[in-house]
Amino acid sequence: MTKRTQIKSKFYYIFWGTATVAVCLGQLYVGTGYRVLAQEMLELNQKVDGILLQRSRDKDWGDYF
Repeated sequence: MTKRTQIKSKFYYIFWGTATVAVCLGQLYVGTGYRVLAQEMLELNQKVDGILLQRSRDKDWGDYF
């Protein structure tokens, strides 16, 4: 008769299953937030570029120097 060297309880599997799900959901949350931030930064950059390009067409560069 051999003796089992490692006995894992139900708690072990519940703990690691919960930890795995929590890490995966956290990664999805951060990834989604990063994607939203990147999209908003692109929109802001386009708005600023549009304003700067419009100003440069309206005024002569000599006015700035």
